[in-house]
Amino acid sequence: MTRTLKPGTEWTSLYTRCREIAPEAFGAQRVHNRWGGQWHADGEPQIAFSPVDGASCSAPPLLDRRAATTAVAEAGREHREWSALALAERKRRVAATVRAWREHRDVLALALVWEIGKPWKLACQDVDRAVSGVEWYIQEIDRMLEGRQALEEPVSNIASWNYPMSVLAHAMCVQALAGNGVVAKTPTDGGLVCLTLATALAVREGLPFTLLSGGGRELSPVLVRGPGIGCVSFVGGRDSGGRIAADLADLDRPHILEQEGLNCWGVWEYSDWQTLTGQIRKTFDYAKQRCTAYPRFVVQRSRFDGFLKAYLEAVSSVRFGHPLAVDSPEDELPGLDFGPLINAAKAKELNGRVADAVAGGAVPVHRGSLDDARLLPGQNTDAYVAPVALLEPPRSSPLFHAEPFGPVDSIVLVDTEAELLAAMNASNGALVATVSCDETDTAERIAASVRAFKVGVNRPRSRGDKDELFGGWGESWRGAFVGGELLVHAVTRGPDQERLPGNFPHYSLHPEARS
Repeated sequence: MTRTLKPGTEWTSLYTRCREIAPEAFGAQRVHNRWGGQWHADGEPQIAFSPVDGASCSAPPLLDRRAATTAVAEAGREHREWSALALAERKRRVAATVRAWREHRDVLALALVWEIGKPWKLACQDVDRAVSGVEWYIQEIDRMLEGRQALEEPVSNIASWNYPMSVLAHAMCVQALAGNGVVAKTPTDGGLVCLTLATALAVREGLPFTLLSGGGRELSPVLVRGPGIGCVSFVGGRDSGGRIAADLADLDRPHILEQEGLNCWGVWEYSDWQTLTGQIRKTFDYAKQRCTAYPRFVVQRSRFDGFLKAYLEAVSSVRFGHPLAVDSPEDELPGLDFGPLINAAKAKELNGRVADAVAGGAVPVHRGSLDDARLLPGQNTDAYVAPVALLEPPRSSPLFHAEPFGPVDSIVLVDTEAELLAAMNASNGALVATVSCDETDTAERIAASVRAFKVGVNRPRSRGDKDELFGGWGESWRGAFVGGELLVHAVTRGPDQERLPGNFPHYSLHPEARS
């Protein structure tokens, strides 16, 4: 039987369901912005295509700087009204919001599949983690707010496209619980429909959410440096994050700037290859389009033969392709590790970097093929990239010192512990890292010199949920660390002269806070 699209999952069916659920937020041909307590059919819709099959989908309606300035001013009014509400009422409204998210979970998840290419299981997890995470904060928020007050102005959110629910929408709810109005910029590359539906369900319950679409050049001056902003929360790449950090340099404005780092997995005096095979397979989730993905393996040369066998066994078992393709209409959606990259331009860029690295001397120890992907007959595959592993990319290659944000691994061989650490610290700071070593004491000693915020011993680390602290070292983070009560403290005012834990310029976090 010819592989087909799962009935009922078509883009047109999804958009129709969104319009039925929240007609105020979705027009027949466009998505709306939300500001000033209303939904507006303003801004200039662009052309957008789904990474799944290249078909046309909803594009963000881009506002200009003047309109965004008006919207932020209106958000300030909502902020003042919201911050005057009792905490019990804020908790009630946020709880009603996550109940609505749970009710419409499958629609939110399907939007993530079409807009950013997430496989069905991972898309559902993104929504579920947002719900469970916010529910935990509802239970814990009273103690977290003891002796603290909301900011004087709303929180501004600029986030990447890869986790619209479990990172961005989750943070928006926590910021509101803490007593703040919330302004969020829709990620330009994807997540518009999902985030708009989540916001529509939230504002129906009375949450003070402003949702704007626009390019960084137009909106960043308003959402970062503009008047009426109490805190800036950013998740994204180092280039954009660096510009925002520079814009904030002369402002006494709270900020959380989560930027990418080259997360590395070191292998030293190690022999449990069966365990490593399973761990490497999991690193391919969502095509490594995650801030805590592991695209770099630094391996002791004398152990390379065992590592390579474990690696090839893992990568050969990875399943990727069209997230909604089934062998027959009655089948469940496939359990894929990943689908497409975020867009065709990213796939082209990554393929080009691989080709350049090979031309510069890198050795391809694995190169997958789209022939191995689960695809529909004749579908557009411009955004799809098969797994690739390169041994010893040249030092001049971006694949040596920067995060690829795709299913391309680099492997670097070393002979000494000093070389191991130098290769693992190539990007001057990362969010996570791992050291695999048979001797735990040796692994922990090495881990202490790795410039990553979380370093796992014989296990991967992740962003974490709920009460787990999260941050970064070096160029991977600027401003307050978050997680648990720190996520709340970062968007509230405490005692005078308070300095939150974080990676601030000229500021060192006590070593015991790094876990």
